[in-house]
Amino acid sequence: MATIILASQSPRRKQLLEWAEVDFEILVVPTEETYPEGLTPNEVAIHIARQKAAAVRSQSDKTILAADTIVVLGEEIIGKPKDREDALAILQKLSGQHHKVITGVVITNGEKEIDFADVTDVEFHALSFEQLAFYVDKYKPYDKAGAYAIQEWIGVVGIKTISGDFYNVMGLPVSRVVQALEDF
Repeated sequence: MATIILASQSPRRKQLLEWAEVDFEILVVPTEETYPEGLTPNEVAIHIARQKAAAVRSQSDKTILAADTIVVLGEEIIGKPKDREDALAILQKLSGQHHKVITGVVITNGEKEIDFADVTDVEFHALSFEQLAFYVDKYKPYDKAGAYAIQEWIGVVGIKTISGDFYNVMGLPVSRVVQALEDF
């Protein structure tokens, strides 16, 4: 497989591709993570991933892999927290609840494109404010959709159930991505 461009600065996506032994380079062009009204959550994640891929397309002719992960609680799309108080408020909403983690993936070379969304259902135990504050203060999850990383302390002690791809919750459904790259 030829070297691809990862249009992400996520250390978790980088780690997952390294584990899968995919050859890649990182190239990131800052983009607005916005989307039009009326899209489903799956479409939102794909739309934002497509924006990231398009921003990088002007700087590389290699195959580009872009992804965006969102958390959905009921009908509410939850992005990254703005600050400590926002992170605590988000985690309080998720405590004791089921939610979906959706990663939109776009693979493109400018002529051809594959896109898909992978969905994982996650349920948290009810967590105390003290537990949430400990997590936020120690791990500072400000760059994470839903204000948490499943591979950190909160995932180890706070996740009651998970149905779907664990790595999707980390930010990339890597086995599905590898299959898509091989098909590409």
